[in-house]
Amino acid sequence: MTPSSPSQGFGSTMPGYGPRSGFMSGLFGGLIGAGLGGLLLGHGFFGGMMGFGGFLGFLLQIFLIVLVVRFLIRLFRGQTPAFAGGPNIFARGGPPGPRPMGGLGGPAGPPPIQIGPQDYQEFEQLLQSIQAAWSRHDLNGLRAMTTPEMLGYFGEQLSEQASRGMRNEVTDVRLLQGDLSQAWSEGNREYATVAMRFSMIDVTRDGYGRVVDGDPNEHVTATELWTFVRAPGGRWILSAIQQAR
Repeated sequence: MTPSSPSQGFGSTMPGYGPRSGFMSGLFGGLIGAGLGGLLLGHGFFGGMMGFGGFLGFLLQIFLIVLVVRFLIRLFRGQTPAFAGGPNIFARGGPPGPRPMGGLGGPAGPPPIQIGPQDYQEFEQLLQSIQAAWSRHDLNGLRAMTTPEMLGYFGEQLSEQASRGMRNEVTDVRLLQGDLSQAWSEGNREYATVAMRFSMIDVTRDGYGRVVDGDPNEHVTATELWTFVRAPGGRWILSAIQQAR
């Protein structure tokens, strides 16, 4: 979306208006015109003292005409004399309101949601429980904590391990840091993406229980983006995992 050009602020010079006063220009123009007319008629520059009262009435008429003309000019330009040149926040192109977080909800972005301490505790518990179910090759346990898409992904990985006669075990999982990356709602679902940095013991064993990859006595650290989903008021389950860059 391309924002409209901002409205002019106080102190800006409007097109067609210079620093001089239009009223003073009209007043002096009237004085000069009246003086020239008096000279041509032989009454002097101001028409003599006897005509001074009539001349004041003439000046008053000029003053009123100038005011009316200036008012009409500004009115037709969409301004009132009291606010000429000022900003109009109610017009199109005024200051925009706060934008929601971007994501999957269309051009304006989906509305954000609030994440509290209880949600973070649930995310940490899911991290540890999912890793434990993975290590046990427990598809039923994973089914209760993941979406069908993630369950299918885990199932494929566990099947590949079984066909190779291997088992990956992730134990002693400790969450070191969890930072909320994004939280939003879409339809009747709520989503939260959390950057998780955690340590663990990650080893792979063969069919005889021998370690073929990793060190059972050394913790390794990983950082991943875990996306969770829930129905409003429901419990969180895992929706996606992405490696942090």
